[in-house]
Formats: sequence, C-alpha cells, structure tokens
Amino acid sequence: MEKGRSFPSEISRYTDPSTEFTVYRLTSPSVSSFLSAPFQKGVARHGGFLLYASDRTGALQAFRLDLKTGESTQLSESAALDPTSITLLPGERTCCYFDGPALHEGLAVQREIYRVPDGWDRTQGFTVTEDGTNAIFAEKRGTKSRLRRVSLLKAPPVTIFETEGEITLPLPRPKRAQILYRKDGALWLVNLDGQQNRRLKTESCGPALWTPSGRTIVYLHIPENTTELNTLRELTPDENADRLLAKTSQFASFGENGDASVFVGASRNKASQTVLLLLRVARREFTLCEHKASDPASVQPIFSPDSQSIFFQSDRDGKPAIYRIRVEKLVEET
Repeated sequence: MEKGRSFPSEISRYTDPSTEFTVYRLTSPSVSSFLSAPFQKGVARHGGFLLYASDRTGALQAFRLDLKTGESTQLSESAALDPTSITLLPGERTCCYFDGPALHEGLAVQREIYRVPDGWDRTQGFTVTEDGTNAIFAEKRGTKSRLRRVSLLKAPPVTIFETEGEITLPLPRPKRAQILYRKDGALWLVNLDGQQNRRLKTESCGPALWTPSGRTIVYLHIPENTTELNTLRELTPDENADRLLAKTSQFASFGENGDASVFVGASRNKASQTVLLLLRVARREFTLCEHKASDPASVQPIFSPDSQSIFFQSDRDGKPAIYRIRVEKLVEET
C-alpha cells in the first residue's frame, strides 16, 4: 500500500436500456469502491475530482479520482478506513477521514487530529461543520454516549453533552450553531454548546438531510406497512412543523441538488430498480437509469455541487462500483 500511487482510468460507458441515457461507470467492478456518505462533501466543485474508497490495494484506502482523465491516486495508508467518513474541507485542498479510532487530516501530508480514547467506541456518523473548523461525531461506552466536537485547528476536544442511549449520525445545521442527531429512533436537535436539546416531531424516519439554507430538514418517511409508498417529508425545526413534500416510487435512499429544488432517489421497487429525479414544485418523477443494486439503500445517489451530474454506487456488474450520469439538460446549474 503506497500513498501517492496512481492507477489508470477504469471508466467505461454504456447506454441505459430503459431510458437510452449515457451512464459512465467510473471504477472497475472487479474491486469494491464506495462513495462517501451522502451528507459528506465528496465531490469537488473546483478541480474536477471526487474522493472515494476502494480495496484495490487489498485494504480499503482513500482515493482521488480525476473526472477528466479517470486516473485515481491513493491518498491513505489506512488499517481500518471508514469509507463513509471521507470528506473534503473548505477550499478543497485537503480532506479528513477516520482510520479506526484515529481522525486524520491531509492529502499529500497527513496528521492525526484526534484519537478515540480507550474504552470508548465511535458510533455511526461523522461530519465537519460548514466552516471546516470542527469535526462532529459521537462516542459510546456502556449504555452512555456523548456528542463530541473536535477542533481541526488544534484546540482541545469538547463534549457537547452526554446521555443514556446511543447517539448516531450527527449533522451540523448550515448557517446556525446547532446539530441534528438520531437517538431512540427519532431526530433530535441541540445547540453547539449543548443547550436546548430537544426531540423533533417527525414520523417514522429514514435517511435525512438539511436543505442548503439550513431552514428545513428533508427526510424519507418509511411506513411500517410495506404496501404504502415511501414519502419525502420536510420538517421546519424552528416551528416544529412537519409536512408532506412528495410521494415517491419507493425511494430507499436519496440526495438533493444545490438548492433543494430537485431530489434524486434510488427505488427499492423490484419491478423498477431505477434512479429517479423528483421535482419539488411539480412533485413529478423522471427516470434516469437502472441501478439494479442488490441493496437499493446502498445506492445513495448524490448531486455534484453544481447539480449537473449525479453519482451513485451499485453492485450490478459484480462488486460495488461508482457510476455517473450527466443531467445538465434536466437540472439547472447551482
């Protein structure tokens, strides 16, 4: 495993049989490759590249994929990389990720920022605040967990609060000093200083994302009755108001464009395993391509920052690989 090693392009393209749109497979299905979590920043707005994880060297490592040449460059020499934790920092000149208990920052030169203390385990989820100054995640020991804020500028780590039960998937609120998180199957919101910690009023909640303005949360409502349709709902925390946004073709995972006017989803409908656009205003769906993934929840489609491309992952051709479809003729640039 040699950091800095380059690998030639694996890009191939094909015509989707259901829509005749051109789809690009960016990585080889002979190895496993994964996008970062949908709430991370894995695709660069400037520079034409994305960050991803692959086991092509024998163990999961972080890679930089040049979207013009297709060349991949190895960024890490990790023993236990968490592929969902890879995220670009503001300026897109560096990134951070968790390797086992250690949080690393850097591309060409890396440094360890933080290490989870002995006796504690990090729970699911990790994010960086909008200004790139703090990493947010949770740790668990026994029946208790704590929400942690670790400075990327060498200040001491801070415990925001500690509680019974397990905290997961913290998401800093854009434009505000608050954090959304999950606990006891529900969404909660807390100030960055640990004050005003409260449970939000939501229905049965699947994947959730802040809209870019930070005013609302869009989440996937998955009914217990499997014969009912999954829906996208929108929650306004300041008013504790929850409303239906749109019914979906059984979305299992979703992403949003740069102004949350368009959503992209992966359907779990076995008769139509597709990636679809959903327009907020018209509440209308538009099929882009087939995903044919064995687990639709793992497809996790995302928009590029300019909303002109969609990336997703699927094991349709063998092992999990990363795919791209251009949508500049369908979605306005953001």
